[in-house]
Amino acid sequence: MATKPLQERKFDTKVQYLKYKVLREVASCAFEDRLLDTYINVPKLIVKDKPTMRCCIYKERAIVEERIRLAMGGDKSNPNVIEVIDIACDECPASGYSVSEACRGCLAHRCEDVCPRGAISFDENQKAHIDKSKCVNCGQCAKVCPYSAIIDHKRPCETACKIKAISMGESGAAQIDNDTCISCGACVYQCPFGAIVDKSFILDVVDLIKKSENNEAYKLYAVIAPSISSQFTYAKLGQVISGIKELGFFHVVEAALGADMVAYAESKELAEKGFLTSSCCPAFVDYVEKKFPQLTEHISHNLSPAATIAKYIKETTPGAKVVFIGPCTAKKMEFQKEKVRPYIDSVITFEELQALFDSRNIEVSSLEEDVLDNASYYGRIFARSGGLSDAVAEGLKEQEIEFDLKPIPCSGIEACRVALLKASKNVLPGNFIEGMACVDGCIGGAGCLTHGEKNKADVDKYGKEAYEKTISDAIGMMK
Repeated sequence: MATKPLQERKFDTKVQYLKYKVLREVASCAFEDRLLDTYINVPKLIVKDKPTMRCCIYKERAIVEERIRLAMGGDKSNPNVIEVIDIACDECPASGYSVSEACRGCLAHRCEDVCPRGAISFDENQKAHIDKSKCVNCGQCAKVCPYSAIIDHKRPCETACKIKAISMGESGAAQIDNDTCISCGACVYQCPFGAIVDKSFILDVVDLIKKSENNEAYKLYAVIAPSISSQFTYAKLGQVISGIKELGFFHVVEAALGADMVAYAESKELAEKGFLTSSCCPAFVDYVEKKFPQLTEHISHNLSPAATIAKYIKETTPGAKVVFIGPCTAKKMEFQKEKVRPYIDSVITFEELQALFDSRNIEVSSLEEDVLDNASYYGRIFARSGGLSDAVAEGLKEQEIEFDLKPIPCSGIEACRVALLKASKNVLPGNFIEGMACVDGCIGGAGCLTHGEKNKADVDKYGKEAYEKTISDAIGMMK
């Protein structure tokens, strides 16, 4: 069996690889001050002489041009960081109920009897058919079919979006309700045609790097999410740290140090208030604010770990600039908020970091290993579901706070919805909701290079390698 090229083996899917190629070329052009060439050369570079994914090279190149637009920041008038490439969203069949081959042409015709719009008819073989112009997708027919022959077909993006922020527009392309969307990026990762994409701030980061190289007036810091320990599987973590510095960053800091600070403060806040929901996941916080506004007062007042450590950097290093690097598309929304904007200057994902490495021809696997500032085990395991709850328990213990912690770790937005619903009705059997919008936590983020069960083991192993064994030790090292 032929082995895939190394570049492809860095990613889960070919869609991610295509996205990466565009980001890499855009970053390369930006570093070399030839952005004007991007729209001319990149589509031809990526789409050769014959189509490989679409009907013709002209459509493929037109879609690549849209990918370039998103790689360069996307639609500035759209506040959401998640956008749909309409021209690329045309291959999925229409959603709705349809009759499968399992229909036996029975005599009962229960489906016909329950249909409120008379949308069901039968052919000469008594097989059922649904008139889409009349069907309202109520699903009554599917419920009564004795053969389960009527199925509800949904597009992958609709299935991925658990908060129902995606619908089909008149053109048939997906459309996103910004008032509902929490920018978690689940649709981005699941779209098999890459028609839904997160905007990139990679040009802003390139600009920060170039200015830091030419101007010693500020130092450029990279704050990296602890989930990085499960990524870049072709190299050692210390080599990735060296690669980030090779890009032009002055220093690399663990967001896990911010997690230690948050765990310490959040455990104390929980004990004082008696009930709390976490503030670490920006998509979860957005979800609470949009769908459960009555619970907003219970959201922890702590900033997220990334914003907390960035605030510390800005306060201790005047003039510093901070870029957060992680798995999260929702972070691209968070850093633009008024309370976070003073501390984080830009955000990129692990996918975009890989594109930056290769845009500068940095062979990460050939570099010497560097080291990170040491967070505690508890700060590092924030990356996976349940980690925050464990850290809060440790924070209570280390501060000798007497409190009967009853955490509810929520892996994925569906689990979050259930917990929040119970809390809103005062029937939640717990006093602390750890909300993670992505299944498995940050290791399941849309901006990850790879996803899988092994990622959790990698994070736990990384946590156990921490020199600082307690949260107090990690925080004390910063003073």
